[in-house]
Amino acid sequence: MSIRIGNGYDIHRLTTGRRLILGGVDIPHELGLLGHSDADVLTHAIMDAMLGALSLGDIGHYFPPSDPQWSGANSLVLLTQVNQLVRSQGWKIANIDSVVVAERPKLKPHIDKMRGNLAKVLDLEPNQVGVKATTNEKLGPVGREEGICAYAVVLLTQAS
Repeated sequence: MSIRIGNGYDIHRLTTGRRLILGGVDIPHELGLLGHSDADVLTHAIMDAMLGALSLGDIGHYFPPSDPQWSGANSLVLLTQVNQLVRSQGWKIANIDSVVVAERPKLKPHIDKMRGNLAKVLDLEPNQVGVKATTNEKLGPVGREEGICAYAVVLLTQAS
């Protein structure tokens, strides 16, 4: 098989005293995401999609929250490591499609920077990285602004 597809999902609780980082972008907001690393749900969902495409488990296997070395880790650094693992298996990313679900803040002004950060770390063109943002229409924990979640789909092709 010369192509593989994987999907990923992540959600983190919003809290005071933390930065809001999505796709490696530090977004001004009164709340940030709670997690062992920087809690970048977008980058985490993409990593899980990459790993899932090759049946390599999930990010908790490689960067367990029980391991203090990952405390406060920059998720773009972790993404680099996952990309190296994928490439070592003979695969490369064809494209990524993702969506971040948050009631606030408005993410549209930050989308291009997120795409650029992710593309740079993954050695892709920005047009290979889709990032969209939507709300949850005030429904569920995301709609009540208790958290932010992200979904991602990654298409891998065999490296030549």
